[in-house]
Amino acid sequence: MTRPIKIEVNCETGVTSEIELTDEEIAQQAVDAQAWAVKQAEQAAEAQAKADAKASAQTKLAALGLTPEEIAALG
Repeated sequence: MTRPIKIEVNCETGVTSEIELTDEEIAQQAVDAQAWAVKQAEQAAEAQAKADAKASAQTKLAALGLTPEEIAALG
């Protein structure tokens, strides 16, 4: 199996190099991917909670007799 590579560009000379990742870099990629997945899940849960709260508030306002237009005007 081939190891993943990184591409390094020297901006002064324009020389491009392909370098195999070290074991530490590969491990860090895995850690970073896991952290990203956790953050994405947290953001999705937060967005869902906000949408649920909004829907609940709109239902309560409708129960008080507000029209859909009035509820929409509130934001």
